[in-house]
Amino acid sequence: MLAEIWDRITTVQPLPAPGTVLLTAALALALVVVPGLWPVTRHAVTVVHEAGHAVVAVLVGRRLTGIRLHSDTSGLTVSRGLPRGPGMVLTLLAGYPAAAVLGLASAAVLAQGYAVGLLWGLLLALVLLLLQIRNLFGLWVVLVGLGGVLAVTWWGSPAVQSATALTLTWFWLLAAPRTVLELARSRRRERSRTSDADQLARLTRVPAPVWVVLMLLACLGAAALGATWLLPNVPGL
Repeated sequence: MLAEIWDRITTVQPLPAPGTVLLTAALALALVVVPGLWPVTRHAVTVVHEAGHAVVAVLVGRRLTGIRLHSDTSGLTVSRGLPRGPGMVLTLLAGYPAAAVLGLASAAVLAQGYAVGLLWGLLLALVLLLLQIRNLFGLWVVLVGLGGVLAVTWWGSPAVQSATALTLTWFWLLAAPRTVLELARSRRRERSRTSDADQLARLTRVPAPVWVVLMLLACLGAAALGATWLLPNVPGL
């Protein structure tokens, strides 16, 4: 079984026809912009958002104590360490661009022809994330994602696997800027100043709107670069 898994991971699978690439992009866009779908699909962005906080917290030497995912698509990642300093700044900054970074990395992997390898990587990441979940709703969300990726990875045809990997990649690239725009709107509507951008402002004395703009530019840049890797053979692009 291990040999079969390794063979699947290392098998090169070129990007599908341009029409398929565009179709998966359109599907991902629908998952981001259709009002009835976004409240559900946004949970996938929250998972990546909190995972971004968690990964960077560990990388800068903080001690990760758990992740919670909530039904309103919010989340909370708790780590222990110095309350100020570069490590805390990087940990707070990692959340909103995390989906863009994941989308860009996924686009790079797909451009090299490793769609199945990408899915297995996501599977491993979800297993590791599962160990850090500290509430029942978060457990349910991660298990649903884990089951879906496992089903496609193990039983899906190569075409289904490639289409799924493409759709997920487009989704993260397109969803990341929307979440930053939602952050900007929520800051205008609410007096509460507990967002990542506001916490960054308190730590760095750089105004929160500046952090919001920087996050948005990073997400838009990742989306543009990722698109150039996924659409090299589409006529007119």
